[in-house]
Amino acid sequence: MRLPGSLAPVTVALALVLCLPYDAMPYARVDGAKPPAPNLFGAACRTDVHGSHVVAYCHNPYVDTDRVRLHIKCAQWWDIGTDSAPVDTPPALTVRLTGRCWKGVRAVWISHQRER
Repeated sequence: MRLPGSLAPVTVALALVLCLPYDAMPYARVDGAKPPAPNLFGAACRTDVHGSHVVAYCHNPYVDTDRVRLHIKCAQWWDIGTDSAPVDTPPALTVRLTGRCWKGVRAVWISHQRER
């Protein structure tokens, strides 16, 4: 069975590419370069929403102090969202942040900032 003339070159090229040895495959190589240092910063935070109340716990396992803030967006259009005051989270400590809306909570997030 013969393939149509337009498929033959494509089939041959595909077969050649698939038969290449692994070492012949191109990949990014950087000789002598060290991998980038991991970003060892930022407290691990957990948020809990119970009705209209929000509680967040942030634990900082790293050496640098992390300044965290709790941000709350309320579900109702007339209910004003809140942003907490920045709280410094020293190394190896956990801080507790709280906030609330009048009715339901739409979104909660934590922002992080390095201490200067």
